[in-house]
Amino acid sequence: MTSKLNPIPYRLYLTEEQMPKQWYNLRADMKEQPAPLINPATMKPVSLEELEPIFCRELAKQELDGQTRYVDIPQEVQAVYRMYRPSPLVRAYNLEKALDTPAKIYFKFEGNNTSGSHKLNSALAQAYYAKEQGLKGLTTETGAGQWGTALSEACAHFGLPLTVYMVKVSYEQKPFRRDAMRTFGANVIPSPSETTQVGRKILTEHPGTSGSLGCAISEAVEKALTTPDTRYVLGSVLNQVVLHQSIIGLEAKKAMDILGEYPDVVVGCAGGGSNLAGLIAPFMQDKLTGKADPRIVAVEPASCPSFTRGRYAYDFCYTGRITPMAKMYTLGSGFIPSPNHAGGLRYHGMSPILSKLYHDGYMEAVAYEQTGIFEAAVFFAKAEQILPAPESAHAIKGAMEEALRCKETGENKTILFGLTGTGYFDMTAYHNFMEGNMQDYIPTDEDLQKGFDSLPQIPEM
Repeated sequence: MTSKLNPIPYRLYLTEEQMPKQWYNLRADMKEQPAPLINPATMKPVSLEELEPIFCRELAKQELDGQTRYVDIPQEVQAVYRMYRPSPLVRAYNLEKALDTPAKIYFKFEGNNTSGSHKLNSALAQAYYAKEQGLKGLTTETGAGQWGTALSEACAHFGLPLTVYMVKVSYEQKPFRRDAMRTFGANVIPSPSETTQVGRKILTEHPGTSGSLGCAISEAVEKALTTPDTRYVLGSVLNQVVLHQSIIGLEAKKAMDILGEYPDVVVGCAGGGSNLAGLIAPFMQDKLTGKADPRIVAVEPASCPSFTRGRYAYDFCYTGRITPMAKMYTLGSGFIPSPNHAGGLRYHGMSPILSKLYHDGYMEAVAYEQTGIFEAAVFFAKAEQILPAPESAHAIKGAMEEALRCKETGENKTILFGLTGTGYFDMTAYHNFMEGNMQDYIPTDEDLQKGFDSLPQIPEM
């Protein structure tokens, strides 16, 4: 829709012919590669053979491939993408007006599928590769529920059984997410649980724990390793997931090219890093190759501040401490955020790719308290008529702060942020905010030190 007042359309969709046919591998253009995953038993970089018992064969290859710049999207995956992609690039005219800012604000909206989020982009790819390999089942974890729902959809499409370990606090707070997964045939288990050795150990050491993504991942990995013809899949953090999510940024950049626009600032929420990395991928490519210099801003919760208060170190990706270690910004694999934390950004570490880029100064990070995040979510919902997921609201808050700075300085900057999904399954959190029951938990230095004390000691490599 175009009007005299709004010469640029509210929403721009690419045509099928314009949709990306390849994913972009950000590592191929990085000046220095992220540090390799290492085997905790040998303290040496992991091999393909060591990853294959955990991941599908093709996904293990993608995890270790830092050289191939573009990877063909399988035709079978493209066919399902066309059911909900391309996703729209939206000009947030009403938000601009409400903020009274000279800035131009765009967002890439990934909520146009049943999972309500960007997670389906990688779920379809991972389920496809598992089916192609002839596997009989998959396991995974989920926090807020978007990833579990997306993978449930993907496994239903490709005919694969799925077991989902859902972080206990989300399992209890979001029963409709749980039932959405069950609708698509998934077996959903609250984590930590009595169904795995690592789950029983965590329950013994932390009775009554609300769980964490690290706990749930540990259970899902153990289940995969102890079940024949089954593999584990993860919805964030990993290099392979960052690869699949690049479709977000590739579509966004193509759409902005059509409009003759280019962002001065790109803002995304950061938990494990998948949507942020996907959104920024082609813009970071421009930054790495010297074609442009956009500011890249990661927004994370103050209750789980991996970038802004974490340490750049090797750490276990999972509480179970039995799988490869990654060098990343981390709070320690034993860190468990407050159960009052409303979003799904509950992971203790950050994508190794993003961690390396942040460490090398290619991007920035900020952390906000969750009441401020929900204030931004409500403000955005009233302006743009979309109820955002709590995770997405972190990006909204970051974009609004950038726009308000433009109001103060008079700068006419172009801001792009990622609206990763909708919040219709998150009404308990919205209810708590509206009723004044939401609290801002910020871990103390002493709280964080407990996690740092558990970091593994890694010899110089």
